[in-house]
Amino acid sequence: MGKKSLSSSSQSWWWRGWRYLHPQHNLRSPQLLTLFIISFVALTWLLSGLESLSVEHQLENVKKNIRSWSIVEEEDDPLNVERRRAVKEAMIHAWTCYEMYAWGRDELQPQTRDGVDSFGGLGATLVDSLDTLYIMGLDEQFQRAREWVAKSLNFNKNYEASVFETTIRVIGGLLSAYDLSDDKVFLEKARDIADRLLPAWNTPSGIPYNIINLRYGDARNPRWTGGKSILADAGSEQLEFIALSQRTNDPKYQQKVEYVIEELHKTFPADGLLPIYIDPHTGITSYSKISFGAMGDSFYEYLLKAWIQGNKTESVTHYREMWETSMKGLKSLIRKTTPSSYAYICEKTGSSLSDKMDELACFAPGMLALGSTGYGPDEAEKFLSLAEELAWTCYNFYQTTPTKLAGENYYFPAGQDMTVGTSWSILRPETVESLFYLWRLTGNKTYQEWGWNIFQAFEKNSRVDTGYSGLKDPILLR
Repeated sequence: MGKKSLSSSSQSWWWRGWRYLHPQHNLRSPQLLTLFIISFVALTWLLSGLESLSVEHQLENVKKNIRSWSIVEEEDDPLNVERRRAVKEAMIHAWTCYEMYAWGRDELQPQTRDGVDSFGGLGATLVDSLDTLYIMGLDEQFQRAREWVAKSLNFNKNYEASVFETTIRVIGGLLSAYDLSDDKVFLEKARDIADRLLPAWNTPSGIPYNIINLRYGDARNPRWTGGKSILADAGSEQLEFIALSQRTNDPKYQQKVEYVIEELHKTFPADGLLPIYIDPHTGITSYSKISFGAMGDSFYEYLLKAWIQGNKTESVTHYREMWETSMKGLKSLIRKTTPSSYAYICEKTGSSLSDKMDELACFAPGMLALGSTGYGPDEAEKFLSLAEELAWTCYNFYQTTPTKLAGENYYFPAGQDMTVGTSWSILRPETVESLFYLWRLTGNKTYQEWGWNIFQAFEKNSRVDTGYSGLKDPILLR
């Protein structure tokens, strides 16, 4: 059967549900998600051994690695060189199609060859791809993108933006480009958009609203959350805002996001597991599900990475302590299937467990592997083993479908290994990210092979003449 994706006529405004409530939004243009995946694969060989260094030393090491790219090409295993070139060619294909059909727009719809502004016309694909263009040595493409940022990227828009999505895609993309290129235009733009987001934190509790008008500064939460803030949103802006304070020497960004963690720390539960909704007026969590998938996931990830970003010093000890507490809670959610003994992470509401796991939760094996290095030898071995078990499950999310691409989530009925729940496949990068961490930390090249297999499945089933497209159903398509 041929490749399929959702048509443009089926879409609604993304902020009414975002990727959490209406994940079909992502099928509008999996081109953006494809670029995220390629961006991650391109960065994997750069990022080992940076945890304990200062910001300046980290950046210098990254730049040194980039400058030695040609040397790596000459000395590396021929198979690695061939695969690296294939990934770069995929990026060139995706980027060329974006330039041709959607230049300056947020996303490309490959099927209709149209550009759409699903993030408010902030050039989301372009901005979020800057670092990959730079790292891959695509200098002409990078310079064209840089000129667009300098001359055309305008944040003075009467648009209600997701604070979270704008932070991770736009501020994160601009800061990455600044760190790599030393071009201050990127830092100036990052500061501009961050200043427009800051009023979202002006709540009685300091827990930010999730939506803000970029021109007028009016902030609110979406109706479908009952006026509550989302855990993964409020707890996943720390890395970018702390980095911005470090680079501008202006503490206000860091103060806003760190206050959120301080407030959550005051009433942090014994199992470290927080429901996905928080009342921005009281700072208290609301009765709702606990999940390492949608709406909960990156809160736990950012606890660990903020500790690393802070050089593991005493001032960021509470991040590590909260993360370790949460990992005890995560272990309480682990169950295994029969007959194949796949480990998975349940969702929880009250005292009830649901045998469901999102592909989004496949960031957890990488997080556990990365965090295991902060434990003593015995505990580190246990957490690394759990990471490997979960990675095997996530890899099989892909391998158990005819296309070798994962669905959006999976259920684990009694006596069965796994069944696809929501069946579309939207080129998510979480599993590949986890495989990278495991390869780097264990040296086991099996994880490289698994990552390559997933990349090949994307090439076979998602690549079209005009970019990369999501699939309506990875089970039916072959």
